[in-house]
Amino acid sequence: MSASKPQPITLSVDKMNCASCVGRVEKAIAQVPGVTDVAVNLATEQARFQLSDEAADVRPVIEAIEKSGYPVRHQSHRLSISGMSCASCVGRVEKQLLAVPGVLEAQVNLATEEAVVTLAEGAVSPDRLVQAVQKAGYESHLKTEGKQGSNDQADRRAEEQGRLKRSMILAAALTLPIFILDMGGHFIPAFHHWLVGTFGQTPLFILFFILASLVQFGPGWRFYQHGIPALLRAAPDMNSLVVVGTSAAWGYSVVATFLPGLLPQGSVHVYFEASAMIITLILVGRYLEARAKGRTSQAIQQLMSLQSKTARVIRDDSAVELAIDEVRQGDLIQVRPGEKIPVDGDVVEGESWVDESMVTGEPVPVQKSAGSGVVGGTINKNGSLTYNATNLGSDSLLAQIVRMVEEAQGSKLPIQALVDKVTGIFVPVVMALAAVTFAVWWLVGPEPAMSLALVNAVAVLIIACPCAMGLATPTSIMVGTGKAAELGILFRQGEALQSLRNTTLVALDKTGTLTRGQPELTDLIVADGFDEARVLAQVAAVEQRSEHPIAEAIVRAAEARLEGLEPAEGFQSEPGFGVSANVQGKRIEVGADRYMQHLGLSVELFAESAETLGKEGKTPLYAAVDGKLAAILAVADPIKETTAEAIKALHEQGLKIAMITGDNRRTAEAIANQLGIDQVVAEVLPDGKVAAIESLQKQGETVAFVGDGINDAPALAQADVGLAIGTGTDIAMEAAEVVLMSGDLRNVPNAIALSRATLRNIKQNLFWAFAYNTALIPVAAGVLYPVLGLLLSPVFAAAAMAASSVCVLTNALRLRRFRNPIDMTSTEPEPEPGTGQGTVVNP
Repeated sequence: MSASKPQPITLSVDKMNCASCVGRVEKAIAQVPGVTDVAVNLATEQARFQLSDEAADVRPVIEAIEKSGYPVRHQSHRLSISGMSCASCVGRVEKQLLAVPGVLEAQVNLATEEAVVTLAEGAVSPDRLVQAVQKAGYESHLKTEGKQGSNDQADRRAEEQGRLKRSMILAAALTLPIFILDMGGHFIPAFHHWLVGTFGQTPLFILFFILASLVQFGPGWRFYQHGIPALLRAAPDMNSLVVVGTSAAWGYSVVATFLPGLLPQGSVHVYFEASAMIITLILVGRYLEARAKGRTSQAIQQLMSLQSKTARVIRDDSAVELAIDEVRQGDLIQVRPGEKIPVDGDVVEGESWVDESMVTGEPVPVQKSAGSGVVGGTINKNGSLTYNATNLGSDSLLAQIVRMVEEAQGSKLPIQALVDKVTGIFVPVVMALAAVTFAVWWLVGPEPAMSLALVNAVAVLIIACPCAMGLATPTSIMVGTGKAAELGILFRQGEALQSLRNTTLVALDKTGTLTRGQPELTDLIVADGFDEARVLAQVAAVEQRSEHPIAEAIVRAAEARLEGLEPAEGFQSEPGFGVSANVQGKRIEVGADRYMQHLGLSVELFAESAETLGKEGKTPLYAAVDGKLAAILAVADPIKETTAEAIKALHEQGLKIAMITGDNRRTAEAIANQLGIDQVVAEVLPDGKVAAIESLQKQGETVAFVGDGINDAPALAQADVGLAIGTGTDIAMEAAEVVLMSGDLRNVPNAIALSRATLRNIKQNLFWAFAYNTALIPVAAGVLYPVLGLLLSPVFAAAAMAASSVCVLTNALRLRRFRNPIDMTSTEPEPEPGTGQGTVVNP
């Protein structure tokens, strides 16, 4: 019977716009060896072809298409996977997923029990991914987006935890009599003699057999369900080690009980207590591990709990309570004092203060009024608001935050590469070591050689713990990124945790990052004979006709201090010089010093003031009234109150600070002096920030760039790690690896401190996991016996193995107690001039 013909593969191809494009793509695909039946459709933007071998890799085809200049669209799917118990399981699932034609990348996370699979759009159906996981021996299904999917996973974890608890209690109840009767006899010889004299040795062995068998094939059956199929596939895992070890101890004991004549003289011993205790202790470890895993994902659960279940929506001129799923974009929603804001939106009526700390990490409530944006999940404090619903469901800010945290938690750090290599061969190596241990003890060990060989081989199988190695990195990432989300720091990619930790230089955009991003009138000095308030009113009357940011700053200051602005007539603007107009019969002229000189006016009167203002990084302007110099004004973009504290904290972390700005040298120098910035790249054109960062990288620096995430997107991409800073509602989340939800620069040193704490925690976990296995597997094999006469009981081996995973998880959970190096509830006054020395560097 002929083999079935391979199914055609379909790829979605972008940027094809004519028949020539189709021809180029077809030619590129046809040149790949093993490809047949190529057809490219311009209308559907798809390419169809067949591979001669169904197991052939589709990556060369994708590379050929993209090399010809046409990108292939990618998509990602998340799978929930149950049944994985160790790092070997992770490697096995990843291998099966990557074997599916069309899959480009697969990342499996033991801690989250999820897989993130990136594939060429259209190349493979999601069902094929599920089948691949099932082929590896594990249950799987596609994870749904949003709250329901998260709840389903939480429910599954709770259900599994409940099953483990019941199995653990049953196993403990059945094992306790064996432990008391058997181990009690070892420790108290009189008790042993009484038992044998009263009941006899054989009846005791039969009782142990019954109890141990109930443990082995009751609560212990879960290990057989996963371990035996893995053995049959020649891909043993942690469950396989437990099955082989406990079955050997149980089986040997059954022979010793019912067919003792088959064993050598002096080798008739039973190890029912070992098989039962091993299963019980491993179940205890698995239960504690499941509880700890639940706590590592609490950050996601807490974020999901912020979502309201109902909203008060205005329908037909009356307010009605609707389920959150029934809210539609554009609905008018009412929120009363103390209530949770149900969905994202824009305020149309009312004033209030809103606590956004659960989203941005900012402890101080934010004032909201008409035109302000509000975020679903935040708390309305003391006023009533009516607002239009905007982003709903998966488009809401809260959903985006949850999605980013999940993606970061599911990613792998570069430090994980070594672990993956080791765990890929770990279990087979352990089984081989157990076989060698058995052979050596049986052939050259003291009597009873067979019993000692069995005990030591079982100890080797049981003490080996790939679980600890598999959990070392992902659990720390889960807790670290979850804690970051609580603090208003979102790691869009888990890799940013490691790259941020390695940062040596922090480059900062000036406007909106170091400064408030909005110019303000800072100084107004009038000449003798002029009234300050009157001059301000006249200047503002002229500037209200201008659209320049400096003019807007003057107008805002006047509106704040005065009641209404006077009308201006005959407005004229001279680009590069200044503006003029008539205000209540007086000619008012406002502009730079060159404008005054153009008008024939000397500015010598304010020379000293102008020099001082320039050194402070302020822009001086002059005003003339009816041909007489009346005043000097200064406009500046004020430094944020918390900037100096953030710069100080970054210096204390051993980091160098660079400021990249388009400002002139004098202004850049002034700000650097105020803040103590180490290096300033000045007079950079908008498209020159990338070159500035490249220059810093060529000097050997690992650069973290902090910008607003919109205008700075190319620089954020060029940096080793990009941090987008801004308000939680307007931020461009796609622009950087790390998103700081608040506009507070102090979160930069906080993010770096958290990344360092997380990497330190990962290294502690990896050290423990590797040191544990490296040190105790030889001990279990009996290497200390010739020197100290010491052997490790399989029972103690099981306790150590269970404790190993729990220790790793417990250590990761310590990250939940992380404290910011800077208290975000405090604010510092603006820095005084002269607090540091800056160096100006022209790109």
